[in-house]
Amino acid sequence: MTTMPTPTPRSFDRDASTLRPLSIELGVMKFAEGSALITLGDTKVLTTASVERRVPKFLEESPRGWLTAEYSMLPRATQTRSAREVTRGRPSGRSAEIQRLIGRSLRAVIDLEAIPGFTVTVDCDVLQADGGTRTASITAGYAALAQALGQVLLAGDIERWPLIDTLAAVSIGIVDGDLRLDLDYSEDSRAQVDLNLVATGSGRVVEVQGTAEGRSFSRQELDAMVDLGFAGIRSLIAKQDEVLTAIRGDIAGIERRGRRRQATPKSESELWGKPP
Repeated sequence: MTTMPTPTPRSFDRDASTLRPLSIELGVMKFAEGSALITLGDTKVLTTASVERRVPKFLEESPRGWLTAEYSMLPRATQTRSAREVTRGRPSGRSAEIQRLIGRSLRAVIDLEAIPGFTVTVDCDVLQADGGTRTASITAGYAALAQALGQVLLAGDIERWPLIDTLAAVSIGIVDGDLRLDLDYSEDSRAQVDLNLVATGSGRVVEVQGTAEGRSFSRQELDAMVDLGFAGIRSLIAKQDEVLTAIRGDIAGIERRGRRRQATPKSESELWGKPP
């Protein structure tokens, strides 16, 4: 009689379709227009969104603004120390690929014509890495971006809300033959299939990164991983909604009332009347 292998227990005593314990703390940096610290199990990523009155040279004659992202890890974010990338003079290939992913993911949900003349830089710094740092960066980066844009809108520097959808990202994989959501490092390091999903709150796919690490996977397995990923995305966006409630309330108030138009200055004769 053949016995089936016992599934390996998951961290935090969770089942295959459950995220690691999640928290998002908003406004953790004093000087940044937007900031968010995400904790997903033992992975911790600090994100900031900085707004500057400038655009890249290729947009100087354009009515659009710009959004870009940078990603890095602290030297002891992992089990052994890694050298700071600044000592090498440039980001590693991995960091460059991840920050491009973060930037294009966030640009998928922002109307750049609503921020003319502005550049938003989203910085993602991994404080502690236990799997899923790129997906955590996107999820927290969206929260920091929303806070920053809320401040700019409330200050009257832009005329309308630039974000057109919500956004989050999550990892999915096949580990020991089992489909699992939100892999930690111990699972990711031995996964037969590794997939990252970036998607919007309205259910649209922004990016799918799927790789056969130990074996190929079927179309049915791909569909199952994407379905499981969307379930995780919904949970992540629900947490974002929770921390962004006050900001969205302020924005809704502006949209209901409309902006006050600046009064036309009165002429000197209107102010003082006719001379005696």
